[in-house]
Amino acid sequence: GFHDALIPVPGPEGIAWSRRLAAEEGIFVGISAGATFAAAMRAAAEAAPGSVMLVMLPDTGERYLSTPLFEGIAEDMSEEEREIMRSTPGYQLG
Repeated sequence: GFHDALIPVPGPEGIAWSRRLAAEEGIFVGISAGATFAAAMRAAAEAAPGSVMLVMLPDTGERYLSTPLFEGIAEDMSEEEREIMRSTPGYQLG
């Protein structure tokens, strides 16, 4: 075969990991990438110490902006977010 294991990941778990990757790591991915990462986290938990894993996240989150993946996230920045943006070196937005 071409794989060692098949790890099913429910849609809500893929969405949760997509949101977490965006919020905690700044990695903007879609639902399938979130599911891929969820499976990788499960595999990593069972891997031998010192194992090396390569995980490729197959999509971007851009096409999911109008889906439940980003439901409840404001379209505009808050004042706190604007302050963080303005304090960033290379800030270019007005």
